[in-house]
Amino acid sequence: MANVRDILRRKGHQVMSIDPAASVLDAATSMNDQKIGALVVCNQGKVAGIITERDVLRRIVAHRKDPAHTTVADAMTNEVICCQLDTPVDEVRSIFMNERIRHLPVVGDQDEIAGLISIGDLNAFDLDGKEVTIRYLHEYLYGAA
Repeated sequence: MANVRDILRRKGHQVMSIDPAASVLDAATSMNDQKIGALVVCNQGKVAGIITERDVLRRIVAHRKDPAHTTVADAMTNEVICCQLDTPVDEVRSIFMNERIRHLPVVGDQDEIAGLISIGDLNAFDLDGKEVTIRYLHEYLYGAA
């Protein structure tokens, strides 16, 4: 059965992170520059929180706070749901659906950050698997091209 390690093997383990003392403006600029929807907030290599586009909209923009003068610590989600490298893909799918989240930090044995997966990464992984299955079925039915 496929697990998070399989997703990260294709996607890569690079994680964009930010310090909790940084400004929300810096976080939003970084997300925009990297074309990503979330940054893991790290404190000494451990997950301290996560800041997402949704956090910026709900906690900063909607309350008319100045992102240049608000810290990431004041806007981030503190209670972060994480998974491990051996977490099955089906469990990750359930977490995304049941918790209504789009980003899931991956932690190692020592709770160090080991990756970050998004619902888009999961969908791309699922699609790749289906394309391989279709190709094998086509070859089985019609012979190799």
